[in-house]
Amino acid sequence: MIGVLLVEDQALVRAGFRMVVDSQPDLRVLGEAADGAAALAAAGRLTPDVVVMDVRMPGMDGIEATRRLTTARNPPKVLVLTTYDLDDYAVAAVRAGASGFLLKEAPAEVFLSAVRSVHAGDAVLAASTTRRLLDRLAPPIDPAARRLVATLTGRERDVLTEMARGSSNAEIAVALDIGAGTVKTHVRHILTKLSARDRVRAVIIAHEAGLARSGRR
Repeated sequence: MIGVLLVEDQALVRAGFRMVVDSQPDLRVLGEAADGAAALAAAGRLTPDVVVMDVRMPGMDGIEATRRLTTARNPPKVLVLTTYDLDDYAVAAVRAGASGFLLKEAPAEVFLSAVRSVHAGDAVLAASTTRRLLDRLAPPIDPAARRLVATLTGRERDVLTEMARGSSNAEIAVALDIGAGTVKTHVRHILTKLSARDRVRAVIIAHEAGLARSGRR
């Protein structure tokens, strides 16, 4: 069972998310919060697996709350939801430690899939922002990132390159002509070697190392 904490300042919106989450046999809403400070207190008390986080809230906003949650001991995964398809929010959310960024207008099945995906350690980015976000996160080449990437095998580098291009595991399997289970194994080894908490951090390291700057799709 995946425990979920809903953080949203509008009670009606929270109620809608609760209905969607609690309709699933493998998901359960552990609690709700209306602002960032309340989210931190609730997370400490309830220890959720996934926090669904709004961005714009009174008092402490979702970005700061995400930063504090993801730097705590045994941090939950954070899925940021927003009404606004703005690059600055997406960049801020990922840099704060969020594992996913999704628009509130996404269909229920997409939202539920995103909750499960971030819990499993995958990255979830709204399709409309993915490519722009990765472009914004491409800083100057970082020698430390290159050293980390150099510890990967050739096949692991291939998989990481596909990850950095925004490919899903299924797309990576097709592109590299390998099984889905093999892709998952490679991704797990990549995260371990890069000391990356999740897929988002691995993708950022790939961009810092310049791994996906040529031959982009």
